[in-house]
Amino acid sequence: MRKIIVFLAVLALFVSCKEELIKKPENLIDKKVMVDIIYDISILDAIRNQNPTSIDSFKINSRDFIFKKYKVDSLQFVKSNVYYSADYESYKLMFDEVVKRVDKQKVVADSLVVLEQNKKIKSIKSKKLPKAEIAIDTVSKARKPLVRKNLVKESILKKEPLE
Repeated sequence: MRKIIVFLAVLALFVSCKEELIKKPENLIDKKVMVDIIYDISILDAIRNQNPTSIDSFKINSRDFIFKKYKVDSLQFVKSNVYYSADYESYKLMFDEVVKRVDKQKVVADSLVVLEQNKKIKSIKSKKLPKAEIAIDTVSKARKPLVRKNLVKESILKKEPLE
């Protein structure tokens, strides 16, 4: 009798674990499309956080724009998001894919910034400015603390107040 009760308890445990926590919604968004939506939302949120006026100047809601782009509504997105988040491992894989895409775009953006900086340096050098002016233009922010430091040294040596 004891073996039967233990067997039924173990069987009930296994059967209950296979139950879905959340029922699959009728109009579930495909995982690949969901990853695309989350990626786009992440990019637009990053833009909004970095430069709020850039998105606000268009006078549109960025999430509404994304929902129109993928032909989904906000309720469908929320239900799909809740459904996918119930399975932690699958949801984590979705976000890992989003992170990979963001990192890939970051590398591209960083290389574009470096190219732009190189263009500026080349344009400054092509103007045939004296070397001192080029150094001031390219590292003007870095020189300011050095100038201040020299003033402090001079004032200490001369025992005069700072200018």
